[in-house]
Amino acid sequence: MQKVGILGGGQLGRMLIQAGIDFDLDISVLDPDPNAPCKLFANRFEVGKLTDFDTVYQFGQTVDVLTIEIESVNVDALEKLHQEGKKVFPQPQVIRTIQDKRLQKQFYQTHQIPSPEFVLIDNKGQLADHADFLPAFQKLGKDGYDGRGVQKLTSPNDFEHGFDKPSLLEKLVDIDKEISVIVARNESGGMRTFPVVELVFHPAHNLVDYLLAPAQITPEQAAQAEALAQEVMLKLDMVGLLAIELFLTKEGKILVNEVAPRPHNSGHHTIKANGTSQYEQLWRAILNLPLGDTSAQSLAAMVNVLGASGHTGNAHYEGVNDTLGVKGAYLHLYGKKLTKPSRKMGHVTILDQTLQGLEEKIDLIKRSIKVVSK
Repeated sequence: MQKVGILGGGQLGRMLIQAGIDFDLDISVLDPDPNAPCKLFANRFEVGKLTDFDTVYQFGQTVDVLTIEIESVNVDALEKLHQEGKKVFPQPQVIRTIQDKRLQKQFYQTHQIPSPEFVLIDNKGQLADHADFLPAFQKLGKDGYDGRGVQKLTSPNDFEHGFDKPSLLEKLVDIDKEISVIVARNESGGMRTFPVVELVFHPAHNLVDYLLAPAQITPEQAAQAEALAQEVMLKLDMVGLLAIELFLTKEGKILVNEVAPRPHNSGHHTIKANGTSQYEQLWRAILNLPLGDTSAQSLAAMVNVLGASGHTGNAHYEGVNDTLGVKGAYLHLYGKKLTKPSRKMGHVTILDQTLQGLEEKIDLIKRSIKVVSK
């Protein structure tokens, strides 16, 4: 039985463990939260800080293969483990590049990967030097996630609210759609992409409200997006699973927004809708097994289940029966004990044979399920 370790014990790790059971893996998880979603599912669960060198290094010594479900980890420890012969996927240098959006953007620039224009900012005071770059998004270099650490700046009047940390200003582009591609690559060089999906963002929370699979774009645009995703994967020389979020501009250009070197919110639907889920595909990639069939078995959608506004505390789910009563709807709850506004608490995958049917079910699901505090 192969011993594998996951840094991070959230919902991505939980679904990764569920897929790993079929491969008879001995799975250990490290997470700072003693009640993390992975706790009851891992063969071994250890509470510890993911950014602490000694904690990560010692954890890594107990397994044969090490992977991540979150980028905020101690890369120095992973590099030492890698140098000592431990298999770490994605590779430490890839994580280091991606976990800092400033380095990530510079990587695109160096490798001529199309991406929105940007300038680097070291502190809040430097914003005034780039007033002519507006409108733009200011993005924290590190520790931004799920819409946090990103804000829109439209005029110099917004500078007083700017982040006073190393960040970047990214030029606002005229977006037609936001799309995503997930690509996997194993050590032997085998590579497979999942069909392009379309992301619809929540107007207030700046995170995905729901997605449509496949994206409602032309076959030529889909082929271009998949080719760009593979190019990024190859230039990173990465082994594992990479989610590439892209902008489709109103001029028809496809630009890389951001990437995540792990399972991603834009791939949850693959558990039900594709020949191989993103989670199984990650295991296949990092264990150097043949990559699985990624073709879609059905039209699909995925609706994020978020904590309701105004509710913080022990989670209580309303509308579960109504949700499960919808034909082709599959509920996935993440086992998080505490809810708070806009926290990802679960998702619903929806299958249907028509786009109209999907859209009707999306609306129904969004009105049915609610996460409140009790």
